[in-house]
Amino acid sequence: MDSSALASISRLAAPFKRLTWVYLVRQVRKCIMLCLFLTGIEDDTTYVSKITRATKHRNQLLAELRTFKPNVDLISEICILLLGPVGSGKSSFINSVKSVFQGRLIRQAIVGSDYTSITEQYRIYSVKDGNNGKSLAFRFCDSMGLHEKEGVGLCVDDIPHILKGCVPDRYEFNPHKPIRPDHPTFIASPSLKDRIHCVAYVLDINSIDDLSSKMVAKFKQVQKEVLKCGIAQVVLLTKMNNCSKTLQDNFLNMDKSMTSQSQIIEVSKMLDIPTYNIFMVENYASELELDPLKDTLILFVLRQMLRVADDILEDLSLEETEKKTGGD
Repeated sequence: MDSSALASISRLAAPFKRLTWVYLVRQVRKCIMLCLFLTGIEDDTTYVSKITRATKHRNQLLAELRTFKPNVDLISEICILLLGPVGSGKSSFINSVKSVFQGRLIRQAIVGSDYTSITEQYRIYSVKDGNNGKSLAFRFCDSMGLHEKEGVGLCVDDIPHILKGCVPDRYEFNPHKPIRPDHPTFIASPSLKDRIHCVAYVLDINSIDDLSSKMVAKFKQVQKEVLKCGIAQVVLLTKMNNCSKTLQDNFLNMDKSMTSQSQIIEVSKMLDIPTYNIFMVENYASELELDPLKDTLILFVLRQMLRVADDILEDLSLEETEKKTGGD
């Protein structure tokens, strides 16, 4: 068979090839949607498009946070303290943030149950960039969980020392008595970089109505100490159900999607914290792979926390400078 005959056959077969490819693409798409339906992810033809947009927005947030630097020159890292009841999701949030930047699930901070506090030591966690292994410009401090009963959980008298940067990493908490200045590891003269720059109160969004008056009173007691130190305050509402629906396809105005939620309004009234400083988040728990939707929400919340801390840091920086120069 000569080349002209082969060319003629190829031209005749071309439409059938195109039909075959169209058929294959349609069948693959049907298989994808069937898998999404069977796994209970979402029976929605827009799901793949939503994941694509979430991935793009996640990458933008990652790029922004990887280059983040505090506005003040006296510190290189913003230090965020997580406080909340046992099992509220403090350690899980730390693990979730570290996971997003590493590109895989991390279980470094030990997670406790609703009944016992696993975290007995004061821990300071840096967050490393999975691309180059360098530490980023923020870190988290994890502590023993708060409890409504006295002598159980974190001793409230430890709070001022933690806020001022006097408590070292791996200090072993004693629920019955706080750290003392004569403790061998007590940091007597902490600088601004050692201090806490933002406090995040962590609450299970599904248990807000179950908070006892004693627990609310303990939060108020902690807040007084935080306000005395002039430190930024935010609230993290964890364990939200289906962050995909909460985001409502609006990745650019997630704060508006959140502040309209009834739980945020309720917590704002309870703790007297503005709604724009209260954020909902869905931590990683038993998942085996990262989810772009969760990643986006986690990174958005982290960025907002850093912005709140940055706004307050300017005043703290001026205070520190005046101390060094002996200014009025």
